Amino acid sequence: MIYDFDQVIDRRASDSGKWGHYDADVLPLWVADMDFVSPESVIRALHERVEHGVFGYPQEDKALRQVVVERMMERYGWQIQPEDVLFIPGVVKGFNLACHALATPHGAVLVQPPVYPPILSAMEHTGMHLQENQLVLEADGSYSIDQQAFKEAITDQTHLFILCNPHNPVGRVFRRDELIQMAEACLSRGVVIISDEIHSDLIYPGNQHIPIATLGEEIAQNTITLIAPSKTFNIAGLQCAFAIIQNPSLRNRFRHAHMGLAGWVNVLGQTAGLAAYRHGQEWLDQMLCYLEANRDYLYEFVCQKLPGVRMAKPEGTYLAWLDCRAAGIEGDPYQFFLKQARVALNSGPTFGKGGEGFVRLNFACPRSILAQALERMASALYTFEER
Repeated sequence: MIYDFDQVIDRRASDSGKWGHYDADVLPLWVADMDFVSPESVIRALHERVEHGVFGYPQEDKALRQVVVERMMERYGWQIQPEDVLFIPGVVKGFNLACHALATPHGAVLVQPPVYPPILSAMEHTGMHLQENQLVLEADGSYSIDQQAFKEAITDQTHLFILCNPHNPVGRVFRRDELIQMAEACLSRGVVIISDEIHSDLIYPGNQHIPIATLGEEIAQNTITLIAPSKTFNIAGLQCAFAIIQNPSLRNRFRHAHMGLAGWVNVLGQTAGLAAYRHGQEWLDQMLCYLEANRDYLYEFVCQKLPGVRMAKPEGTYLAWLDCRAAGIEGDPYQFFLKQARVALNSGPTFGKGGEGFVRLNFACPRSILAQALERMASALYTFEER
C-alpha cells in the first residue's frame, strides 16, 4: 500500500489541540503530533472495535503485551518477560508515576536541559527537587554530554535521572559509549534511571537507537524504560504507553504508585496499539522516508533563507531545534514568528536552561504546509532586517 503524506487534512474541526489553540490564520508547527492519517490497519481495527458497540471496563490485552515483548527482541535483541511490561496511559504519566514511586525526602531528580518541559516538572509534587546537567552546544549546532560534569552533578541527594533518548528537543540519538558512561555513573551512586524512549522508532539513517536497559543486566535492573506507539503511529490522543521494568522491586513500587493516580489504557488505545505494532511497519517505513525528506528540506531552507538562524539535522524525532540568537530578534523568537509570520512554534525557554533564543519546530506535516510556514518565517526575517 502506498501512503500519501502530501495529503492536507483539515484538523481545525477535529478537537485538535495543535490546530485549535491559535487563530485560524496561524500555521501550527508546535505540539508533537503529526498531520498524517494513521495507518490503514489502525483505522480498520478501530472501526471493527467501535462496531462491536460495547465499551465496558477493559482488561489488559495479553496479545498486546506479547507484541511488545517480541518487538523489543526483534528491534534491539532485548529479552524481556511479559510481566516486565506495565500498561500506562501515556509516557508523561509514566515518568511522573516513577517520581512518585521512588521519591525520597529531600531527594533530587537529575535532568539534561534543554529538555521536554514535563520532564522539568515531574518531581514538583513529590517533595524532591530539580538538578540539572546542561547539554553542551557544539560549534556546529549539535549537542553533546560533558560526562565529567554529569558525574559531578550527581550528589548524595540525587535519587533519579530522567534520560530523554532520542532527545526532545535537540534531536540527538545518544551513542552506546555516551549511554554506558551515564549508566555507570548512575550505578556507582545508586541513581535509578527513568528512560523516556517515546521517539525510539523515529530514527534516521546513520543512527541507531539503543535502549539504555540493554547495556547490561545490572543497568537493566536499575532502569524504568518508557515507550509508546503514540508518536510513531500518530495515535497520541488514544493514550497507550508502556513501562518496561525488569527489576521486580522497582516494578512493584511503580505499580503501587499507579493505583488511584492513573487509570487504565482505554479499550480503543489498546486496539490501536496492537494494530499499529502488528501491521503498521509498512506505513512507518514510508513515513520515515517522508520525514527524512522534510528534515533535509527544512535544513537547506534554514541554511539558505533564514538569516541568523541555524540548526543541526536531528538524528531522530520529527522536531527541529532552531537557534535564532544571531537573527537580531529582540525577546523570544517564538513571539516574533507568531506575530510577524503567523507561525506557531515552541518557545525555547520553556525547555529550561539553554533554551533562550531558540524555538522548536515540528516538521511532521505535508511538505506544502512546511514550505508555506518557512516562507512566512523568511519573509518576516527579511522585513525585520530592512527596518
